[in-house]
Amino acid sequence: MSDNVVASHFDEERAESYDARFAKLVPLRDALHLLMALVLEPLPTDAHVLCAGVGTGAELLMLARRFPGWRFTAVDPSAPMLAVCRRRAAEAGIAERCAFHPGYVNELPETSEFHAATSILVSQFVQPRDARVQYFREIQRRLLPDGHLVSADLSSGPAASLEEQGLFPLWQRTMRTTDAPPAEVDAMLASLRQHVAVAPAADVAAIIAEAGFARPALFFQTLLIHAWTARRTG
Repeated sequence: MSDNVVASHFDEERAESYDARFAKLVPLRDALHLLMALVLEPLPTDAHVLCAGVGTGAELLMLARRFPGWRFTAVDPSAPMLAVCRRRAAEAGIAERCAFHPGYVNELPETSEFHAATSILVSQFVQPRDARVQYFREIQRRLLPDGHLVSADLSSGPAASLEEQGLFPLWQRTMRTTDAPPAEVDAMLASLRQHVAVAPAADVAAIIAEAGFARPALFFQTLLIHAWTARRTG
């Protein structure tokens, strides 16, 4: 996704209202968070976690509450979204455990210091395929040996389009249950074809592996949202 698309999708107004607009879908998020925490539970008590495309900080806040010794580096190209994340971290009393970077993962120092990284509904916006591989490679380079990745994205089933699976109408109905304005929902659904790479799950796993991770394991699915865990190789 280009800087202009990021700015138009995640401007200050949308950032401030993002959590409220999607509150009705929180049960989907909470199910993912439960399993994400269990996947990452074996990390050291003082783990350092990279949250790529952190948005308003939902997964960061969840992990910080559950693992009080962990530190976090939050990265997002949308300054308004990152500002909301910073404010929520301060309100939760965890800001001193967090570093905030407005920008992209490839702008971070290329040092292997993170025990784990999260990328939640981010790589789907990265096109074309080689750019998506590079996105995960930038994360891989910053993980410690055997470091964990948890990545979730919108994805279709095995080698089939959303239309062939009959899932797009269901996703439309799901989006229309939110409190986002109807025109905004229409724009989001249209962008699903223009700006979002909804690839088959096997293709996403192959992209992650090509970026330098061991064979990814699909550990979660709810409708179009799929989540994988993988370890850095080398």
